[in-house]
Amino acid sequence: MITITPTHILRTSLLATLFVAGSVVAQAVEPAAAAAAVVEENPYGLSALWAQGDAVAKGTLLILVLMSMGSWYVIFTKFAEQAKLNKQAKAAQDSFWTANTVAQGKDTLEEGSAFRFIAEKGLEGASKHTGLLGAVDFNEWVTMSIQRAIGNVQSRMQDGLAVLATVGSTAPFVGLFGTVWGIYHALVKIGMSGQASIDKVAGPVGEALIMTAIGLAVAVPAVLGYNFLVRRNKAVMEQVNAFGSDLHAVLLGSAKK
Repeated sequence: MITITPTHILRTSLLATLFVAGSVVAQAVEPAAAAAAVVEENPYGLSALWAQGDAVAKGTLLILVLMSMGSWYVIFTKFAEQAKLNKQAKAAQDSFWTANTVAQGKDTLEEGSAFRFIAEKGLEGASKHTGLLGAVDFNEWVTMSIQRAIGNVQSRMQDGLAVLATVGSTAPFVGLFGTVWGIYHALVKIGMSGQASIDKVAGPVGEALIMTAIGLAVAVPAVLGYNFLVRRNKAVMEQVNAFGSDLHAVLLGSAKK
């Protein structure tokens, strides 16, 4: 004979309760886990553009990427060059004009300095005013020597700006070409399917819109960088021209003594 005690009843009730609770939790967790396991991928993103795009679409995208990389490289390198020239201008202002002679002042400037280069060309022009060159007025000859040196510095400072101008003016049209190509693919898919359903045209149209956005994203920094660097170039060249004018006056004064 089995004796049922209150303790047995309590244990049985507790086990039944735990079993029911576990079943409820399992049923609630399974749909959530299944939903988490299913990762919804965007079929119209950049990865899909590269995976599904043809040679023309991939080539257009690569061109835009190269244009963007080139423009950012020019922006950073020219900014560094301008900062270096500003530092050289401050060094020339602090040390060059306190020297006793132009030659001594030149030696106070670091090697590779644009201001040292201008001073060297000015001294070279003043010392080589002989022979056939002696027929040229000394003032004009020294002016020509200094202006040639300044023109050389200005040419170096403008290197790379044409890249920014080219990227800024052509990148939107490259992106527009990608847009036209995407729309063309959309029309082809509509014609082949015989129906203008969303699933037939969403991919190519999304590809077209992405190309337009990338073209603008490449062009805008190039245009802004070009304007920024041109403005800084103008300020830096004002210091270079002022140094050349003062050097010209000093060389003429030294020649008269």
